[in-house]
Amino acid sequence: MKTTDTATTGVGTPGSPAGPGPTVTKIATPAARRTAKAEGATLNVFSHGVLIIWAIMVVMPLLWAVMTSFKDDKSIFTSPWSLPDKLHFENWSRAWTQAHMSDYFLNTLLVVGGSLVGTLLLGSMAAYVLARFDFPGNRFIYFLFIGGMSFPVILALVPLFYVLQNMALLNTLHGLILVYIAYSLPFTVFFLTAFFRTLPTSVAEAAFVDGASHTRTFFQVMLPMARPGLISVGIFNFLGQWNQYLLPTVLNTEPEKKVLSQGLVQLAVSQGYKGDWSGLFAGLVMAMLPVLAAYIVFQRQVVAGLTAGAVK
Repeated sequence: MKTTDTATTGVGTPGSPAGPGPTVTKIATPAARRTAKAEGATLNVFSHGVLIIWAIMVVMPLLWAVMTSFKDDKSIFTSPWSLPDKLHFENWSRAWTQAHMSDYFLNTLLVVGGSLVGTLLLGSMAAYVLARFDFPGNRFIYFLFIGGMSFPVILALVPLFYVLQNMALLNTLHGLILVYIAYSLPFTVFFLTAFFRTLPTSVAEAAFVDGASHTRTFFQVMLPMARPGLISVGIFNFLGQWNQYLLPTVLNTEPEKKVLSQGLVQLAVSQGYKGDWSGLFAGLVMAMLPVLAAYIVFQRQVVAGLTAGAVK
């Protein structure tokens, strides 16, 4: 980069201490500034281009699935990329009633709602203690939770099956809720422990000075301050639990208690060679809408929770 150097040397007067040493100030020339600006513009164009391509790759399949859910089976195969000739809302009603998507949807809401509340409650309590209190075994317990993140769930399916069977929780919604909570706790504790460490300790100390107990300080002071982190980890857990297929397939086999992911697979398989493709796409869109709606509603909180510890 082409620069001009301006040197300034301080010279002391007779009988006085010498002035400051030489200082050199580098001032970029207009040509150098234009070059840096051009490089930044090129980088912005490249990064925006990559983001646009990525957005198209993500959004196009979703839009195509929504568009296909309003077509009839013949149009899906003859003109898969064209708009539907008319909106076939009967696809949605058929998937909701005849394919029992309404029952699967209700079961999924109960299971995911219960497990999400339990995961956030237990995970935030454990993370708060691990982040704020020093006691023997603190780091050991923390690393146990981290180790749970690396444990493949497929290795736990057989033990889980017999544990739930011995506890009379097999093929029950509340048994599936407990399994979902145990499955989601390691990541929740790992995420919230780092988040609680970024919160100021002065607020909790002020609450203790005012006579608040540890329980009251946690629920009325610290938990509201951790709202961005709770929303962020809640969205991730909601997404993982809503799309969970392996655990309910092994632990929940009764038809009337199946969840949405099992219902979609059953809808695809039960039709045989005739295949109700329009109903299948309608059911697929039904399964996607709650996740998309949750992320759109809490988008700002998710970003705030992920970046909360980046700047202090």
